[in-house]
Amino acid sequence: MFRPLAPCLLLSPAILLALGACTTLPTPSPAGGQQATATLQILGLNDLHGNLEVPTQPTTWFGTPANVPGGQQTAVLGGAARLGAQLAAMRQGQPNTVTVAAGDLISASPLVSSYYLDEPSIAALSQMGLELAAVGNHEFDRGTAELTRLQQGGCEQNTPKQPCALEPFTGATFQYLAANVLDESGATLFPGTALRQFGDVTVGFIGMTLKETAQVSSPAGTAGWRFADEAETANRLAAELRAGGADLVVLLLHQGATVEGMFRADDCAGLDGPVLPILERLTPAIPLVVSGHTHNAYVCRMPLAGGGERLLTSAGRYGGFVTDIRAGRDAAGRWTMNAVNVPVTGVAGEQTGIAALVARYADATRAVSDRVIGRIDGSLGRGEQVDSPLARLVADAQLAATSGAERGGADIAFINQGGVRAAFQPAADGTVTFGQLYALQPFGNTLEVLELTGADLVALLEQQFREGQDGGTILIPSRGFTFVFDPALPVGRRITSATLGGAAIDPARTYRITVNNFLASGGDGFTVLPTARNVAHGGVDLDALTAFITGDVAVDPVARVTQAPGA
Repeated sequence: MFRPLAPCLLLSPAILLALGACTTLPTPSPAGGQQATATLQILGLNDLHGNLEVPTQPTTWFGTPANVPGGQQTAVLGGAARLGAQLAAMRQGQPNTVTVAAGDLISASPLVSSYYLDEPSIAALSQMGLELAAVGNHEFDRGTAELTRLQQGGCEQNTPKQPCALEPFTGATFQYLAANVLDESGATLFPGTALRQFGDVTVGFIGMTLKETAQVSSPAGTAGWRFADEAETANRLAAELRAGGADLVVLLLHQGATVEGMFRADDCAGLDGPVLPILERLTPAIPLVVSGHTHNAYVCRMPLAGGGERLLTSAGRYGGFVTDIRAGRDAAGRWTMNAVNVPVTGVAGEQTGIAALVARYADATRAVSDRVIGRIDGSLGRGEQVDSPLARLVADAQLAATSGAERGGADIAFINQGGVRAAFQPAADGTVTFGQLYALQPFGNTLEVLELTGADLVALLEQQFREGQDGGTILIPSRGFTFVFDPALPVGRRITSATLGGAAIDPARTYRITVNNFLASGGDGFTVLPTARNVAHGGVDLDALTAFITGDVAVDPVARVTQAPGA
């Protein structure tokens, strides 16, 4: 069903340079050798997370070009201006083209975007020609009122940060889709579907986020909204779109898979992950799923039980790849598809308007970003431990901010793994800048001091591990607290040891713990915490971190979370 055309026939010179060799995108070949009556190009993005500037670290990916030993390449990928130019180059000679995204375009962003409420990221995506985007869980980090402002424009203040701080904001020119995000009346936050016309071909798009968004996003940001089942919602809307005249239905889904090596150009070796059960229940009327969330890059051809195939794609993260999808329809109305992830290496140049936009915001943030906060002695890499020096540093900072009697009297602080957003290393002399700390703690979460009994504290630790979830959602504690878990034991009985200052946790004693407001309100599924008594508000997480690092800080190399020996 999938047959390559003549070498290099369909790819522009810019794309061929990006791929590094003369390797063609396998192009749809209609069944039975019939001539294609329609050919479409769908360009897919996901998980930009406000990464506007060209990164400093390279990315290694696998697959295309096949003539590279091991099919492996390494290069610096990404940058919004380079991404815009790459998209423009890929559209050349393609009259039937549309650019779409599968969520998490904003939030958990570097300072240049997050400091300005991701307004520059929305502006850059609009300039590069994005047309449709599914919402992702991070779109809800600042709440639906702020997300609506980003869609519609304006300067209404919905967060502690002042919007339009650098220039007026007109909103997105692309449309967010939110098919499974429903209020109490059943109305969706944004439209669930959209149609695009290419000559006599109508393409229907469905956009949605993962149904667990309320658990992995700030509960305050999702309050009043429910997130419906992905497959049920998509199947219903696909039937409606087909009945309404859509010739092809595409699902933009902010849920994904993992693959070997994390980034693959044209295959899906080692495919696994939470999107697979969704696909098993998905109607064959949806032959293309553009996915995201896991930050992996892949192209996967998946056989359907009744015959035919479904194409599953993802473009990795941070604008490092664009998925170039081609769909062809024959005279019998049958669709065939193929795709390749094209690395954004910069060979297509930069889109000047986006480059100017990024430079404007980068210049405005430089004085803030480059300010030296303090010095750190030791490595802060995430490492291979269950916890890491960086996470331990954050937990220690939050305990220091709340341990005084006048600030809550906390005994222990916990930070969730997702709350440690970006690894970094201090400069050669150990100095750390505000920009590095902001990338580490970009959400502006507040610290909450809660009272728990020792029994509740152990119950909290047990909630790190759930049925059907590999690895768990680990809470990294502050200095003085340690725990041991055994993954071989049943869920609910995996904590084999928990100590504070060397003493076992007393089930009857009351302890005061510090967590961010995301966890305090039940985020990541820690349902013990919303029932606890809140005794103090401890300020903003980033403020706690900057205060802790001011001066000189030594890294604690000793793990506080360990797996039972032999487990």
